[in-house]
Amino acid sequence: MNEDLKAKLKKQGAERLADALLELAQRDDAASDMVDRLTATPEKNIRAFKLGLAGLKRSRRFIDWRESRDFARRLDGLLDDLEAGVEDPCTGAELVGKFFEADDAVLGRCDDSNGMVGDVFRMHARDLFVYYASQCNEKEKIAELILSLNRRDDYGVRSILIDCSAACLPEPLVRDMVRKLREAADLEHDEYAKRHHYLQIESLARRLKDGNLLEETWLADQKELPTFALIDIARTYLENGDAQTALDRLNRIPATETFQAHEREELLMKIYRQMNEKDKLAELLYRRFKAYPSVDRLDQYLDVVGRDKREDITAEAVERVMKGNVFRTGDVEFLLELGRMDDAEAYLLKQSDRLDGDEYNSLLPLAKTMESAGRLLAASIVYRSLLVSILERKFYKAYGHAARYLRKLDKLSDGINEWREFPDHESFKRESLRVHGRKTSFWSKYENSK
Repeated sequence: MNEDLKAKLKKQGAERLADALLELAQRDDAASDMVDRLTATPEKNIRAFKLGLAGLKRSRRFIDWRESRDFARRLDGLLDDLEAGVEDPCTGAELVGKFFEADDAVLGRCDDSNGMVGDVFRMHARDLFVYYASQCNEKEKIAELILSLNRRDDYGVRSILIDCSAACLPEPLVRDMVRKLREAADLEHDEYAKRHHYLQIESLARRLKDGNLLEETWLADQKELPTFALIDIARTYLENGDAQTALDRLNRIPATETFQAHEREELLMKIYRQMNEKDKLAELLYRRFKAYPSVDRLDQYLDVVGRDKREDITAEAVERVMKGNVFRTGDVEFLLELGRMDDAEAYLLKQSDRLDGDEYNSLLPLAKTMESAGRLLAASIVYRSLLVSILERKFYKAYGHAARYLRKLDKLSDGINEWREFPDHESFKRESLRVHGRKTSFWSKYENSK
């Protein structure tokens, strides 16, 4: 809250603030509920929570996506009632558990396409549970409550409590939860149910930063460890300070594997830093920079090998970019980050035949940058690619944009004295009319935009 505003409100006095709040309560249901909550006894607030929860369970009316925002606010209000009435943290945790048990009554009759209703469970209810469970002295009771709730999780919200177990329970109890889940998995004949138990153990292993437990659980569930599992295991070992084992698990992934390559590289960098392997870290950082140059990646590399090498490394990178035969938006952005506008312009003109106007999100900003910098020929070439893409695809909904691009080209052409090897604007327009003359809707929009 804005402290200055809070101070000003305090100066208004209790009576004036009370009058304002009562007036607001007459106009707004949420404000009216707040007034009731503030003036009620703890027992009455708890009763309001229980009655509201019971009402949710009785109702059969479907909540469509247009009503989901208000429905989420109603659920938040129930949790506010609970928070206002709870005096004993163990009771608070139990009551939040009752809220999670109502997931079918809530999510089972709601179109939660925007995720707002689910977020009440994932955020508000979770935070309340952690708050109460952390203060409750009956930790065994909390552990059993979490396990009991997670015997079923049809809507994927109860697992949130498994994820936060380590935040509100001592490690021995969390490991006892793992033991119980293992026993339940061993007794389970249904593969789906067995997998449900394993998923919970995996979550607890991550929270415990126990790479060995995580790896054992994966292997109990699958014969071979897929790439994403090895990355997950390696990350967990690293978080526990075991960089060598983390590196070993990553090295089990074939060098030719491209899946989650970025995640592997990020993890490798952390491993090499923890192991103080500067040479290997430098090699990895240079390989990343060479593959996709950017100032950020350049700085990461120079932080390891020394800032005195900046000029030489930059010159080599620019030369590679300018000699390349593949257009990449990132290459132009790299040149612009370096402040090398001449090179960026030359690169765009050289790669003009390789511009893909379908890449609207990346090309339009480049066109505007070139235009702002007075590089009108380069800007025109990019705008042409955007225009041609729309016309060739017969993208009728974008004909308005295409008309504006052509008007932009009309304007830019007045400032271009040398077209080099490119056709001048009038020649481009004649060719566009010859090829796309039957697209009368486009030409009509163009004429009307003049």
